[in-house]
Amino acid sequence: MTNFSPDDLHGYIAEHSAELLDLIKTLCRIPAPSNDEGARAAFLRDWFLTRCGSEEADVIVDGALNVIYRLNYRADEDVSIFMAHTDTVFPDLTPFEPEEREGRLYCPGVGDDTTNLAMLMLSARYVATRKVPSDCGVLFVGNAGEEGLGNLKGCRKLMEDHAGRVRQVVSFDGRLGNLTNKAVGSRRYRVAVSGQGGHSWNDFGNSNAIQILSEIIVDLYKIAPPAAPDGPTTLNVGKISGGTSVNSIAETSEMLFEYRSVTQRGLDIMERKFREILERRRGEAEKIEVELIGERPSAGKLDPTAQETLERKAFEVIQSVTGKAPKVRAASTDCNLPLSLGIPAVALGGYRGSGAHTRGEFIDLSSLSEGFEVVLRLILRCMEA
Repeated sequence: MTNFSPDDLHGYIAEHSAELLDLIKTLCRIPAPSNDEGARAAFLRDWFLTRCGSEEADVIVDGALNVIYRLNYRADEDVSIFMAHTDTVFPDLTPFEPEEREGRLYCPGVGDDTTNLAMLMLSARYVATRKVPSDCGVLFVGNAGEEGLGNLKGCRKLMEDHAGRVRQVVSFDGRLGNLTNKAVGSRRYRVAVSGQGGHSWNDFGNSNAIQILSEIIVDLYKIAPPAAPDGPTTLNVGKISGGTSVNSIAETSEMLFEYRSVTQRGLDIMERKFREILERRRGEAEKIEVELIGERPSAGKLDPTAQETLERKAFEVIQSVTGKAPKVRAASTDCNLPLSLGIPAVALGGYRGSGAHTRGEFIDLSSLSEGFEVVLRLILRCMEA
């Protein structure tokens, strides 16, 4: 059993409540767009080195900009990974300033995933200073590249570097009361179309890249996405661009397109239909180029007992602390990668709030102590032999 008492745990949470809020605000002020997380990574590295009770703390920053605090670590032994992502969806490199009002803290990225990251950091300090035992190595990770075109680069690096040794993965991502246990896989493409182009009057009748792309989009939305047992599955054109002026026939146009499914078969069906549409339209264009810009796998073959054990621990901790059963759901998270490799994994969060991925995002400050307890308790449960 873990080396702590409920009174000690509650005392630690209460003692560090102000520090938690201050840490959230500090992290909010450090820009961390996907693929540009270096400043926040440097802060995490220094924090782990100075705040976790030992000047010889085992902290590394790997090639993907993951910040990894290692406890009881041996290169040839199993590890449990507890992680929260450092990146946000916002491209800004100018620091944000969080604003506290009416019991809420407002800031882009404050919930997704800054609050969960701060809770992970303070939980790591509890484990380190209390010398909580474990029967395998423990990695506390501020991981890079979870959002958008970060394409799970941080988690990919973790799975590669610890291949065959990962016992379980818990990702702290999302709001309090949700529990993700299934992976929504996806593939994301940039499709660029070239037409003849020309002057809108003199060259009328030349092929127009915008028209061709529009017809491709119409074709895509005529697809009936696979349902169970091969789904649910979705598709989306999220961005289109192209052309030169109102009196020019467009030479080029492009779109960003993705499809998602909870099954590998659903992804493969969508891939086939997507490619068939492009092939039908190729004769109308000068050129159609397709670039895969992101891929997240669905779940692979899991040991049902190991996965159910981890899910049960998370479910029981959330229900015990909040008094309510969590909402269990499928989602696209860092857990996609371990689940695709057959590694037990769940994702859950430690705050209540709203507005994720918008500039009006906020967290409810009254939820922090409860959420912090969920994060810390689950880590301790997962470290039990």
